[in-house]
Amino acid sequence: MAITKKYAAIGKQCVACGSCVKVCPLSLITIYKGMNAVVNEEKCVGCGKCVEICPASVISIVSREGV
Repeated sequence: MAITKKYAAIGKQCVACGSCVKVCPLSLITIYKGMNAVVNEEKCVGCGKCVEICPASVISIVSREGV
């Protein structure tokens, strides 16, 4: 039986403002080389707080089927 996992996906248009980093309840988002935000997809629970706060609207919650 496959399990559907939800996680945040951050688009390449990220402006690295850091808003998502501050709001992530699990501290799973970091700013990579001052250029864009990166999320730990394996641990992200897909709560959506980063989606709500993103001023550039480049974060979305996506689903991936796992085992």
